[in-house]
Amino acid sequence: MFKLIINTAITNSRKDIARNYGKHNKKFLYKDGVKLHNIMYYPSENGNIPEHQEPTKLFMVRRVKQVKGCPYWEKRLLRDIGLFESNAVSIVKNIPENNARLWKIKHLVEIVPISYPHGEPSEADINHTILKDNGECVVIKELEQRNVLDCRFDASVESANNEKKMDGETLRKNLRLKWLNPW
Repeated sequence: MFKLIINTAITNSRKDIARNYGKHNKKFLYKDGVKLHNIMYYPSENGNIPEHQEPTKLFMVRRVKQVKGCPYWEKRLLRDIGLFESNAVSIVKNIPENNARLWKIKHLVEIVPISYPHGEPSEADINHTILKDNGECVVIKELEQRNVLDCRFDASVESANNEKKMDGETLRKNLRLKWLNPW
C-alpha cells in the first residue's frame, strides 16, 4: 500500500512538469465565460463584464514578452502580425481572422482597442493625428500643441545625433575595461 501511494505521487508530479502542445479543450479551459449579446466574455480577476458598446475597428498590439523559448508557430504568428522585433507595435483590424491569431498569442502581447474620442479622422487630418499609448487616436490642429510636439521631436532628433552621446556597444566596452582595470 505504501508503494502505491509513492508511485501515484511520482506520476502526478511528472504530469505537472511535461508540456503539452496538443489542442486545447476550450470548453474545459475557458468554462467561466459569460455570454452577453452573442459574445463570450472571460472576465479577469475582478470579474467586471464590460457594458455593451460598439466594438472598435482597430487594435493596437504591442509585444510584452520575449520570443525566446516559444514554439515555432507562435513565432510565425508574431512575424505575420509584425511583432517579431522587440518593442514592436502593430495596428490590426478587428476581424475574426485576426482575432483568432491574437487569441493564440494572447500571452505574449498586449492588446489595446483604438478609440476616437473626438470622432474618426478624415483624410485631411492624417498629418495631424497622434496615437497615444492608451489607444486614443487624437487629431491635433491647434498651433500651440503642434509647436510643442515639434519641439519635442526636434529635441529627440538632436539627442539621437549628439556626438558626445555614447552608444550601447561603446558603453559596454568602456565599463568592461574599467571593471578589469579598476586602478
